[in-house]
This record gives sequence, C-alpha cells and structure tokens, in this order.
Amino acid sequence: NYVTLPYSVKGNDVSFSGLLSATKSVAKKSKVDACYSLQETAFAMIAEAVERALSFTRKKELMIVGGVAANKRLSEMLKDVCKRHGAKFFVVPLKYAGDCGSQICWTGLLESQIKKGVPLKDTFVTQSWRLDTVKVNY
Repeated sequence: NYVTLPYSVKGNDVSFSGLLSATKSVAKKSKVDACYSLQETAFAMIAEAVERALSFTRKKELMIVGGVAANKRLSEMLKDVCKRHGAKFFVVPLKYAGDCGSQICWTGLLESQIKKGVPLKDTFVTQSWRLDTVKVNY
C-alpha cells in the first residue's frame, strides 16, 4: 500500500530531506509499504522535474543512464512523461547501466576540451547548482 511521504520539488530542484526519515517510520509498521512508497515518491519527484525540464528546453529526446536505468518502474514513469511531450525515450543498455564513473569522466573530458584544460586545483563542485544557472559549453 502507498503511504504518503514528504514530497519536495521546486523548479528542477528535488529535495529528499525528510523522505528517508519518514520512510523509516513507515518501515516500523510495514517494510513492503515503506519500500514501495519510497520508490513511488522519489520517482514521482524525479519525473516531475524531468517533465518540467522537457517543457522548459523543448527537447524531444530523453535517455536514462547510470544505475537507475536498470529500474523498470522509473523507466515506465519517464516513458509516460515523454509520451505526454511527444519525446522519444531511451534507456541505456543494461551492460552500461552501472556505475556512473564513465559518464562523469566523459563530462570531464568534454569540459576540459572546451576550457582547454583546468588544473585540478581550480576545479570544484557545488551540489546546489540550479539547472538554469550553469552554463554548459558542449
């Protein structure tokens, strides 16, 4: 059974704070309900952000990559989003759906080619970057 859990999407920002704590409370009564509700809530939040991104960018293709690409429920939800927007939906082959290390390396390679290399000491990560504030040059 689905149990309502905290749901927070603002623009394209998804916040999972409180979600795990609430899920732990539900798990005390039913681990099955907790797992189902956590998955449905988290994936609905992601699907909402993806839908907003498709609307904002007017892109007509979406590919799910990384470990989550192996999850059939997330693929089903994102496929529905794409259908509503007339977008094609792709899932990376499962043999490539593991660790995202290769995607991170590829992104780093693209960045280094555009910026002609950035010394490691000059690199940084800001987890709170918003989709609409980061310039991507490739």
